[in-house]
Amino acid sequence: MTPLYDIAYFFGGAFAINAVPHLVAGLQGRPMQSPFAKPPGQGLSTARTNAIWGAANLAAAWLLLAQVGAFDIRSPEHFACAFAGGFLLAFALAQHFGRFNGGNSPPKSEAP
Repeated sequence: MTPLYDIAYFFGGAFAINAVPHLVAGLQGRPMQSPFAKPPGQGLSTARTNAIWGAANLAAAWLLLAQVGAFDIRSPEHFACAFAGGFLLAFALAQHFGRFNGGNSPPKSEAP
């Protein structure tokens, strides 16, 4: 295993995680932030744009995970690299998009 494969698997995991919210928003017909919005990453893009962006991310994940080296999901090293990329991007995006969608400071629920 070379460090270049580890880097490819790290970014493959990141692309795979990033595909999920864009595909879900697109399939639900809802607008969501994307790099193509104005301003990028802050404004809303159409459901179609998000569906296309999600599919592009999924294709990039497939290229990095299935076409670079011999990725084996049962390999702890391979899994750890992909998981780390996915987790770090998920955490960063949750923080970033939480600003726009109320996720960083949800309303306090009233106790019964």
